[in-house]
Amino acid sequence: MAKIGVIAGSGFYEMEGIAVRELKKLSTPYGEPSDIYRIGELAGVEVAFLSRHGTPHQIPPHRINYRANIWGFRELGVERILSVNAVGGIRKGLSPGELLLPDQVIDMTHGRASTFYEGNEVVHIDFTMPFCDELRRALITAGRKSGLRVKKTGTYLCVNGPRLESKAEIRYFSQIGGDIVGMTVMPEACLARELELCFAGIGLVTNPAAGISAKRLTTTEVLETMKNSLERIRDLMAETVQILPEKRSCDCQGALGEARM
Repeated sequence: MAKIGVIAGSGFYEMEGIAVRELKKLSTPYGEPSDIYRIGELAGVEVAFLSRHGTPHQIPPHRINYRANIWGFRELGVERILSVNAVGGIRKGLSPGELLLPDQVIDMTHGRASTFYEGNEVVHIDFTMPFCDELRRALITAGRKSGLRVKKTGTYLCVNGPRLESKAEIRYFSQIGGDIVGMTVMPEACLARELELCFAGIGLVTNPAAGISAKRLTTTEVLETMKNSLERIRDLMAETVQILPEKRSCDCQGALGEARM
């Protein structure tokens, strides 16, 4: 069974470099995942790939069944999830095509099912560090070994979408510490934590956020930047999966310890 999962979105619908050997269509207690899971090998390591917006791209970010997607990974035996996200650059100096590995998140979404615990059991997971440190360290090392320019820290500000942000919103997000803005890391990250899965994000800056440049924002720009960056993202992940130790030593695997009321 695949122990590493890859979930990706805009412009990243089939993982080039993965030798797909099996397609898995799952049904979960939370409904249908966004797409079939493609099981195969990346750099000799078994992975499961999922397109979060479906194939073709048809599910907007506020309508994604995040719980079904993350639950499906666990059903496949996945223990670690790499999330690829197209983001807008807020921090000064972030240019289209740059890769950033967020270590913090600010959640500005609303109306999304963000927990598996809605019945009689109450769980409060620790979310001080939203992303798995062991997985992030592997990504940083992989970037260095691959000769890729990767920014090691940053705060991902997650908005609801599907509209893009206003200039005033981006100015506010900058003031409260946002470095990049996107629509999908939450609730993926907290749902993975509730299932004691490791989760880390790879943010690809596809455009300056609203008001950072004088240009009008377009989806064409997003897709073109993602297309031109696929090889670098694949190389980063291929190196990462080879670096990761087979057994986890992070805190993610014990996230539910002392979290239940």
